[in-house]
Amino acid sequence: MKIGVLGYQGDVEEHISTINSISKPDRNVRGMRVTKRSEIDACDGLIIPGGESTTIYKLILEYGLYDYIKEKAVDGFPVMGTCAGLIILAAETGDDRVRGMGAVDVSIRRNAYGRQINSFIKEINIKGIGSFPAVFIRAPVIDSAGTADVLSYDDEKPVMVRRGNVIGMTFHPELTGKTNIHEYFLHIIEGERSTSTGDLSR
Repeated sequence: MKIGVLGYQGDVEEHISTINSISKPDRNVRGMRVTKRSEIDACDGLIIPGGESTTIYKLILEYGLYDYIKEKAVDGFPVMGTCAGLIILAAETGDDRVRGMGAVDVSIRRNAYGRQINSFIKEINIKGIGSFPAVFIRAPVIDSAGTADVLSYDDEKPVMVRRGNVIGMTFHPELTGKTNIHEYFLHIIEGERSTSTGDLSR
């Protein structure tokens, strides 16, 4: 199984390293940097990493990937967005410079937790996963979760959401040394595979 990590800017290598760390002999998983349509097509799922949302947005427009990723997500391709990645996937970004894909029905406020100096780690409880040490760095806030399923809250604010094959979070799981969220994403990919093939036994 290949998981693409959009490789223009942000925590690309950290996601790839986390993915590679959960590979097993009976479950071969490989993370790879992707910047082209053909590379994304060779993958079973895509991660849009944390970083600078305006930069990532500008580059996926420039390289013709914005509408392409949006259409794939709508068609059922599994996508995970972390921090800036969630902003890109959101319905409303709260920033005129970034047009959200609407792949997950949330409204975002960028950098609402404050500047880099206000970064923090906090244990949160995630539906289907359990306790997790979430790393918040210049994190956005989800003002409204819309029709998305909220998987986790921080002080009554949604911090992780899912809509079908798309999940997003306002924190950075790739910086924790924990693989739970990436494994959860793999389960989504495996579920999408079995659904698309008609095999419901998995």
